[in-house]
Amino acid sequence: MQITAISKSFFDRLADAAAAAVMPHFRTELAVENKLQDAFDPVTVADRAGEAAMRALIEATYPDHGILGEELGTTGLNRQHVWVLDPVDGTRSFIAGIPLWGTLIGLRRDGRPVQGMMAQPFTGERFYGDGAAAVYSGPGGERPLRTRRCADLSAATLFTTSLRPFSDSERAAYLSVEQRARLVRYSADCYAYCMVAAGQADVVVEAGLQPYDITALIPVIEGAGGVVTSWTGGSAANGGQVVASGDPRLHDEVLKQLALGASETPEMSGFIPTSRG
Repeated sequence: MQITAISKSFFDRLADAAAAAVMPHFRTELAVENKLQDAFDPVTVADRAGEAAMRALIEATYPDHGILGEELGTTGLNRQHVWVLDPVDGTRSFIAGIPLWGTLIGLRRDGRPVQGMMAQPFTGERFYGDGAAAVYSGPGGERPLRTRRCADLSAATLFTTSLRPFSDSERAAYLSVEQRARLVRYSADCYAYCMVAAGQADVVVEAGLQPYDITALIPVIEGAGGVVTSWTGGSAANGGQVVASGDPRLHDEVLKQLALGASETPEMSGFIPTSRG
């Protein structure tokens, strides 16, 4: 059976629909709800409106496809094609008025991420990939996305969003990587992965991710020449512990260091994270 990819133009339509629903709420006074009792996991009307707009378009165009969304639940997860949606990845940045957030639109076929887009409507940027190629469009026009060569962690720019989701052993493993990197930045959420795809950064190391945090980004990074796996080298499609690297040689080094660092306690690392400013 011949498999036909969904056109990029449909991803653009989904991004347009989400932007129309989300942008009226950015940098406004809006109510913020907390989805958790013992931690802060914010959600706003913008999150729900953006996902509802995308779901309506998918259901009207591809009624036989399943949907996994962060805010509005799941349907048809056993179907061949499943859309994985995060209308506002980086809600903390969104409610703080910082444009380091984006709409994540991913498509799985037979359980594997095959196409994805990160759209940032405030800056007008979009990052799209299908695993074989990736493209950027934005204020500077359209161009292919390519990761950059960086084989050594000591020369690498490293991103993570926050240490809060890390367990003690995960934190020790991550910090053993961070203290060897040249430059470290925090709190970029989906933007960090797109900067790896664009050749502006080299590696992202995170833990505690959900499928909707990473599915859309895997085809973008892989299409740009990078690698995305779990910390042990397996599939990252279901989230959890994730490493995304622009250079496969760097990826191997980071995986080895994570394995070594996992045996250290936070006290043994003797390292304080760099400023997030």
